[in-house]
Amino acid sequence: MLILLPAHVESVWIKYLEDNKEILTMATIKIKQIKSKIGYPVDQKRTLQALGLRKISQVVEVEDTPVIRGMVRKVHHLVTVID
Repeated sequence: MLILLPAHVESVWIKYLEDNKEILTMATIKIKQIKSKIGYPVDQKRTLQALGLRKISQVVEVEDTPVIRGMVRKVHHLVTVID
């Protein structure tokens, strides 16, 4: 659903978002693929893909949410979390 706002409301909203940028950002974690996905079940391959990992030694930075934590737990033998 697309909501069109008057120009003055839109500019105030954009300024609010810019002023509170540090509040809106979540903590992130870095995940590194340490092992090949070859020979593992399709659901684990898709989990790696959903995390944004395609190659060994590739590092991605994602938001630290319970969903991401669950995905990491599912493929914990293929990835490591970098501090």
